[in-house]
Amino acid sequence: MRADGESVRIAKDVLCAGSTAKVCLPDGPAEFAKALAKRGARRPVVVGDDRSLLRAVSLLHRERELAGAVFSMVPVGAAVSLAHSLGVPAGTVEAARAALDGTERRLDLLVDDSDGVVLGDLRIPPVSGGAESEGAGPPWLRTCRSLVRGLAVRPARSADPDAGVPARLRVEADGVTLVDLDRPVVGVSVGPATGTGLARVEVRGAAAEGVVVARARTVTVTGSDFRYRADQVTIGGPVRRRTWSVRVGAWALALP
Repeated sequence: MRADGESVRIAKDVLCAGSTAKVCLPDGPAEFAKALAKRGARRPVVVGDDRSLLRAVSLLHRERELAGAVFSMVPVGAAVSLAHSLGVPAGTVEAARAALDGTERRLDLLVDDSDGVVLGDLRIPPVSGGAESEGAGPPWLRTCRSLVRGLAVRPARSADPDAGVPARLRVEADGVTLVDLDRPVVGVSVGPATGTGLARVEVRGAAAEGVVVARARTVTVTGSDFRYRADQVTIGGPVRRRTWSVRVGAWALALP
């Protein structure tokens, strides 16, 4: 926790030294939305974990303002694997400098039929893993984790249902059935196939069923009350049907 606080301090020093930064610490979703709406021409810089970035992108997507924004990020906290997979530097100073001087990269997005977004991968059933509690740590640390130039968010609590039990699912890729309800599967993963504008779909069958791999613009999963984990930080469901579609170059991130 002490390391998190020090990383936030370093990020703030670098950002404020290299630009006319406006630091916002909104207390709750309503103030966060107001701060984001008032960003003007400023580039929002998220100083926090993967959940913070996902929430920021999700909000602008819901407001239909995502195409015009360029995000930057300084990863702070334990759950930052998504940020690193997107190309954000691991070091605090390097990430803060990339936030100031980085190049805009357009990235694909998965959008589902309930208007939810996925920046990286989603998995069915969810892979077990600790989602960080909003109340973890002393008040000063919770405040530091929310530090943002132009916006800030707080982590939210998330359930983590049991995983690994074979399920009966129908998985369709661009309307083609990859696996039907008569074949139990132990897992489905969907993520971007970099540089193709398509999603990569993997369906892992039980025992000797093997793995089915495909690429598609849309992926539809049907089953009995299944759940899924998006970007390893949020749980969706239970639902009986969900469709994800690829939005090519839908959002932008400043990277070295």
